Parts: sequence; C-alpha cells; structure tokens
Amino acid sequence: MPDLPAVPRIHVIIPAYNEEQSIGLVLAEIPAGLVSEVIVVDNNSRDNTGAVARAGGATVLRENRPGYGHACLCGMAYSYGRPLAEQPDIIVFLDGDHSDYPADLPAVLAPLLRGQADMVIGSRALGERESGSMLPQQIFGNWLATTLLRWLYRVRYTDLGPFRAIRAEALRNLGMRDTTYGWTVEMQLKAAKQRLRTQEVPVRYRRRIGVSKVSGTVKGTLGAGYKILWTIFKYW
Repeated sequence: MPDLPAVPRIHVIIPAYNEEQSIGLVLAEIPAGLVSEVIVVDNNSRDNTGAVARAGGATVLRENRPGYGHACLCGMAYSYGRPLAEQPDIIVFLDGDHSDYPADLPAVLAPLLRGQADMVIGSRALGERESGSMLPQQIFGNWLATTLLRWLYRVRYTDLGPFRAIRAEALRNLGMRDTTYGWTVEMQLKAAKQRLRTQEVPVRYRRRIGVSKVSGTVKGTLGAGYKILWTIFKYW
C-alpha cells in the first residue's frame, strides 16, 4: 500500500439520526484545520439535524433508508465520488450524539500519519469513560464480541467503538456491506481477514445527548446484539 502524502486529505463521516441538539456541538469540537471535509449523513431524521449541521459548516447528505450502515455507505459513496484531486486519503467515522470527543482526533490519526497502521480504533475500554456513558449491556456486548473475534479471527480488540480512522484505499478494499448494527464489527473482522495493520488508541467517552437508538431500548439492544453475533459467525 503506497505511503500517505505529506499532507493527507481527511474526510470525517458522521451518521446522524435526530441529533439536532448535539450535532452542532460535535462539529464545533473538531480540531480546526485538521480535516479537509466533514460529511454529516442525515439518516432520515425527523428534526432539524440537517439544517443545524449545514449551519455548522458540514457537507450534508440525506439517506432516507434507516440504518447506521446505510448512512456510512452513503458518506463513503460521496467521498469516493469526488474528483480525484479531492478524494480522501483517510476516512474518519465519528458519532453525532456528542458521546465521542472530537478533540481526540489527533491521537486517533497519529498511527496512520506515522505510517504504523492502516486502521485505528478509538477504544473506549482503554480510555476514560464518564460514569453512565456505557450501559452494562453495552460493556458486556463489547466484551463478548471482542472475545469471539479473538477466538475466531485471531485478532485482539478491546472495543467496537464508532470513533475510528482508516486509510481510504484500505476501506474501499474491505467491501463493506452491512447496513445496520453490524457495521463496526464487519469492518474489524474484515480488516483481520485482510491482515491490515490495526491499532487501538484510548479515547474518552461521555454520556450522549438524548436517548440511544440502540442501547436505550430493549428492542435496539437485542437487535444490535443479534446482528453483531450473526455478522461475526457469517464471515467466519
């Protein structure tokens, strides 16, 4: 895989569903001058998420098909569809609910910029977590999924966290397909199968603004758990 240019182009993709209260804060906390473009994918929101994101300086796309993976794929299609001189060298994924700390972006990017990794996962398990920011079912689910990845794919992760960065060429070669809850684990297990150089770095995590669409409901929790396990065994 060729080296990154001296000043790589970095795109940040933020899936967002009904995040009008938080998306402006997220955009304001992205370190100035570090990224080339911030893309907010309005995932069929029923509020003013898109308008707030646009006012915050982001490129706003609309993806009417619900699902985290649908939103990520929409953002990727936009990035890869840009003119060659504007296509990214690195793509970052970040949540729009203000639970991640965009200020940790330099630490997430560092192994990539040093040429030491192809993908970096921001690990909430290794970093500082605000009390109550991850519910018990999230902590258990992460432990179970990362344990299965270690047993079945011989790769060590501590988290399936949404805050991550990956070389754009490597991401394209993964052939991402999942449209809902299996997105993050699909990326990590495919990276293992393709023997990408992967690192984890500690990131901070805080209570999100609003109620989680996944862990905040029994239906969401069960649906996400099933899809993650199904994805792990499907590709194995």
